[in-house]
Order: sequence, then structure tokens, then C-alpha cells
Amino acid sequence: MRMNHVIAYGMVILGAGFWGLTGLFVQNLYAYGFTPWQVVTLRLTFSSLILLIMLAIVARNHLKIRLKDLPYFIALGVLSIAFFNWFYFQVMDLASLSVAVIFVYTSPVFAAIIAKIFFNEALTLPKIIAIILTITGSAFAIEFLPIGEFSLTIQTIIYGLLAGFFCSTYSLVGKNVSRWYHPFTITFYALLCGAIFLIPTSGIWEHHQAFMNGEVWINILGIVIVSTVAAYLLYTIGLSYIESSKATILSSIEIVIAVLVGVSVFGEVLTGWQLLGFMFLFVSLFLTVFSFKSRRKVQVFK
Repeated sequence: MRMNHVIAYGMVILGAGFWGLTGLFVQNLYAYGFTPWQVVTLRLTFSSLILLIMLAIVARNHLKIRLKDLPYFIALGVLSIAFFNWFYFQVMDLASLSVAVIFVYTSPVFAAIIAKIFFNEALTLPKIIAIILTITGSAFAIEFLPIGEFSLTIQTIIYGLLAGFFCSTYSLVGKNVSRWYHPFTITFYALLCGAIFLIPTSGIWEHHQAFMNGEVWINILGIVIVSTVAAYLLYTIGLSYIESSKATILSSIEIVIAVLVGVSVFGEVLTGWQLLGFMFLFVSLFLTVFSFKSRRKVQVFK
């Protein structure tokens, strides 16, 4: 079955745009007393339930896995999804949505460095330039440049870098299982393993009264249906009809949407230097995409 490329591009952009709305729902849930750990628990638990129902109805064969591959799914769910989301949401709580998104887009740098160390992949000139641009852009974004002073706490910066690091591990850990399993299978079991890890330690049941509030459920469904399930489905379907390098570039619309949400909804203010930092990150993303475009594509969970 063929699809018009314009439609495929639109699906990728829309899916990435839905990822960009994540912070809107997260910040609203914070207002009802949920912690970052609990918000991650809600996202992974309900997303895995919805995917389970969908796969059981329309693609039951995608629920089959080999027991020996379970450690990969546990690593993806705990390290690459649960920890990534927690550090990502922590930065949203401690700093701002715009800054949190900036840190997530340092993940290609970590991926390039880890791939060099563990897989002996070449650290080409475009990758080196991309790393320099990412570091410089991030320095402008957190206002360390040009005045040499941090606008963020050291804790927030560490959390942000860890968010980028754990985000980068998804492609690296998922590289093996992607040869044997459909992306839906990988995503479902990764989400499920992450949810099983989070639920016992989340204390989510302490907020039983909050679950009586309709607005709480609107935001839970928003982060689950819009920013997780729909975003993933749209992006993955579109990705199957266009080049992965083009899809990755198009997905950078997530940054734009997240910043617009931060500025228009939460009143965040960006300086000219921070905007320059964003530009450096965009250029870095393009260089990274084209230097990695020959690699096998593995969906990154947002």
C-alpha cells in the first residue's frame, strides 16, 4: 500500500507535535499534587494498557515475544523510558518546559559517544561539529554563555543531561530487538516493564481523591492518548513511508511546539541568547541526522 508523501510528512509532523504537547499535560498534573515519578507512572501504565487492548484486538501476533529477550525490554522500560521521562519531567518542574526540551535534544551527542565507545562507530567530522554545536547551543540556552553564569542550578543541569543520556539509550538498547520485533511490540513491552517497575514505588494510590476530578483525567488522557499513543502511531506510520533522516528532521517540530506552549501557556520568557542556542541545536540535529542516515532506524520513545 502506497501513501502520498505529503500525507506521510504530515503524520510525522503531527505525531512530533503531539510529543511537544507533553509538557502541557505534565505541568497541569503537577498542579494537582502529582510528583514527576507519579506522572511517569501514569503515562506508562495507561499507555501500556491502551496498547495492550489495541494489539489484542487488531494485531495479537505482535504480543508474542521470546523469554530470553525479556532483559532487553526491561532495560528499555526502566532505563530508556522510566528514567528518561523522570529526569525530563524533573527539569520541567525545576526549570521550564523550554529548557527541558533543550536537554532532551542533547541525546544524539550521547548516542554518538556511546556508539564510538561500545560499537566502535566512526566519530566523523559532521558528528564532531554536531557535538560542539550541541554543547555550545545548550550553554547559550541555559545562559552560561555569553556571561559565564548559570541561570539553572547544578542539580537541574545534571538532571537535564541525564534526561538526554537515558533518551539516547533507547536506540542503542533497542538496536538488537528491532531486528526481531515490530515497533509496536517493542514499545508495548518496554512501557509495560517500565510501568511494573514504577507502580510499587510511586505511591500513586495516595492521590485517590485527585482521581475524582474530571480535569485530572483530561490531563491523564492527554498525556496518554495524545502525547504517547497517538503521537507514536502517527509518527511510526508516517516513518514507514519516508526516509528516517527526513522524519527525524521533521520531528524537530517538537521543540517548536514545546517552546510555544511554554511561552504562551506558562509565560516563559526566552532571551535572544537562548534563541541562538536553539538555532545551534537545530543545526546540530541536521548534522547528526545526515551523519547517522545510513544506520538502521530505531524509534525513540518520547
